Amino acid sequence: MKTKFLPLLTTAFVLLCAACSDDNTSNAIAGDDDHGTPVAGTETVNTFEKPGTGSEYSESLYDGAYISVDRGGAEYEYDMVAATVDSYEGAIEPTVPPAGIEYEDGGWGGESNERMSGLLTAGEWNDLDNWNTWIEKLNSYKTMPGYWKFFPNKLVAVKVVDASETALANVSVELLNDDKVEFATKTDNSGFAYCWVSLFSNDAQSASAENLSLKVNGQVSEEAVKVTGKDDETINVNVITSDAPKAEATADIAFIVDATGSMGDEIAFLKSDLEYIIDHAGSASNTKLRTAALFYRDESDVYITRGENFASDVSTTREYISKQNANGGGDYPEAVHSALESALQDLSWNESARARIAFLILDAPAHHEGAVIESLQKSIKEFAKNGIKIIPVAASGVDKDTEFMLRFFDVSTGGTYVFITNDSGIGAEHIEASVGDHEVEKLADLMIRLIQKYVE
Repeated sequence: MKTKFLPLLTTAFVLLCAACSDDNTSNAIAGDDDHGTPVAGTETVNTFEKPGTGSEYSESLYDGAYISVDRGGAEYEYDMVAATVDSYEGAIEPTVPPAGIEYEDGGWGGESNERMSGLLTAGEWNDLDNWNTWIEKLNSYKTMPGYWKFFPNKLVAVKVVDASETALANVSVELLNDDKVEFATKTDNSGFAYCWVSLFSNDAQSASAENLSLKVNGQVSEEAVKVTGKDDETINVNVITSDAPKAEATADIAFIVDATGSMGDEIAFLKSDLEYIIDHAGSASNTKLRTAALFYRDESDVYITRGENFASDVSTTREYISKQNANGGGDYPEAVHSALESALQDLSWNESARARIAFLILDAPAHHEGAVIESLQKSIKEFAKNGIKIIPVAASGVDKDTEFMLRFFDVSTGGTYVFITNDSGIGAEHIEASVGDHEVEKLADLMIRLIQKYVE
């Protein structure tokens, strides 16, 4: 059975529920011709679906076993019946808590375990905070950039502040190369923006710093651009003062979830734990939050993508998620590129918000095909342009190719990488992430911490 992180969205919603407001004053981000135009943000929340060919086993969650094939050609059987709440709880409950992890509300093996919440462990690694280690990993895994056609090794980091040196969020930043836009993004809630040189080609060294300039809030800076490259130990930051207005005290949080068969228990636990999430809402926020959900499968399934647009009432997202199940898939890769396209086309991201986050929850990579890779590149460029951070949450099916695909996504959009660990003793074996020293946390706490970090 592949990995399972039951409190995944559980704890994210703990924070979100307390912070959500009935107000919804969003201005939808404009889409381009290829990605379409997002639905305008209103309280009339729309659902959407892109159908597939429909050739899957059935639309039932507990449907028996299906066969999946990994990229090495080996078949394995995933028992959907074993993913029911009752049998799953009895089968995987560890006998001792992981070292250094404390559990509340009944402790390890106590009454709170009836809900199976707060048990899974995870780590987080931010490659932008560890530039030298990131370059070392790119050098160690030399085939990864060429495999996915992502080359994030030449960076122009920017921090935008006002006259009082206070960080400004949601300010447009463009990196110009001979007056042509090389990369575009927006500042986050800490005022940082990350622009890449030749992100999708291996010729970053050919771009001279003398030809680069920065346009912030529509004004071109006269300062020489500081570039961070492979030989730098840490990131060089270009600090620019701007008179851009302050961003709205609002934020959008979307959950993009792989809903193929191997993700069955995540979705089952999510459905069963939503009341628990609402009942334990805490951590008040000064920022008004909206939530959205998007589920995806693959081309041969009943649907490719389906979801519900942003809502300021968390119960709207809760009710939609409660109707979802896991099925289909069959082979290892899934329609990740379609999910990213749909997140841009169908979700009405608020262009005036101070923060926009997309949690990408999966256990399998995108299909490794030319058209798919082009789609991934285009989508990641649009996520960055619109200031939407991608935060992947990697489950047990993730291999090294998938890990680096996800890290390319998050580093390109200013996000961070989250990975489930073996410390909880729950689920199948998780590969050891190619990262440095990191803290092992309860996934619940980690999700809340990241939302607070990137929203407040």
